[in-house]
Amino acid sequence: MDKLIAGVNVDVTEDGYMTDASQWTKEIAEGIAAEEGVELTDKHFELIEFLRNKVANGETLTIRGIGKSGVVNAKEFYAMFPGAPLKKATKISGVPKPTSCI
Repeated sequence: MDKLIAGVNVDVTEDGYMTDASQWTKEIAEGIAAEEGVELTDKHFELIEFLRNKVANGETLTIRGIGKSGVVNAKEFYAMFPGAPLKKATKISGVPKPTSCI
């Protein structure tokens, strides 16, 4: 289904996750983040790049793996994306919803 984000029609799932990662831009990330109540900083974008690279390499995303990434620790990750950090971070990153998220 199509959704207008940051003035661009983007293909998303029912849950709002992008279905085509190549459509992702920083502006779209900021639009999704605003919907999720997250204000993005340079640290957020550093983590988003890490997540996008992991997914592009076919790796599974986990909170534990992100905590060991060297980008942020688990406590920082929870603080950056309060409530549902893995769900929010992946949605904003334009990557598929992790299978570990309900």
